[in-house]
Amino acid sequence: MSAPATESFRRIRMPMSREDARSLRAGDMILLDGEIIITAGLPTVQRLVACVEEGREPPIALHGASLFHLGSYSQDGAEGGLEILYMNPTTSTRFNPQMPGLIRHFGLTAVGGKGGLDAASVSAMAEVGCVYLSFLGGGAPLHSAAITAVREVAYPDLVAHYRLVRLAVEGLGPVTVGIDAHGNSLFDTLQAEAQGRMAGILEGLAASRAEGLFSKILTFSTIRASIGLSDPLRGEG
Repeated sequence: MSAPATESFRRIRMPMSREDARSLRAGDMILLDGEIIITAGLPTVQRLVACVEEGREPPIALHGASLFHLGSYSQDGAEGGLEILYMNPTTSTRFNPQMPGLIRHFGLTAVGGKGGLDAASVSAMAEVGCVYLSFLGGGAPLHSAAITAVREVAYPDLVAHYRLVRLAVEGLGPVTVGIDAHGNSLFDTLQAEAQGRMAGILEGLAASRAEGLFSKILTFSTIRASIGLSDPLRGEG
């Protein structure tokens, strides 16, 4: 089955407007055009939290922006800039403790990565009008091809994929709205469905193991009988 053409997806201008964020629903698939801000580093996010706590502005403006948990695997350019080699998502749950405060303080309209965020972040997102976008794990060629320019780089003392980077992108995605601005989460829905199926799965596994054990016993008895040996499992001497 061929993948749907990119023309079939809604295109969203970044930074995402509050109106666009609230118009999206969990499960929607979209393409992103414009500017995004990314980092894969927990130390980076901790520095942003320190900016909030100390009343300082971050080195890249974040008010009303997007903040994606994407690692830009990069190298320093010849003229001091950053050359993006490829970009891939990291697990967002690593940042669960920091994200609610950042979402509220900066009024973020979009966050994202892979794996979703916890209930505290979902609540903060619903308060301010913010969505969580799920990026394809292992989709580095797809994500990287959408980068058109590196606009700004902060925290150069950190390794490249931990730096805070502002990128220009065109047709980034498709990405899935994993959590919408109304508190609906695909991750919660899938977890509930999995839990509902778990008992049946475990029963099936137990039945398969029992059937497999019976088959092995039967095979053992048959082999011994075929070569004229007694079968202790049948009480033969």
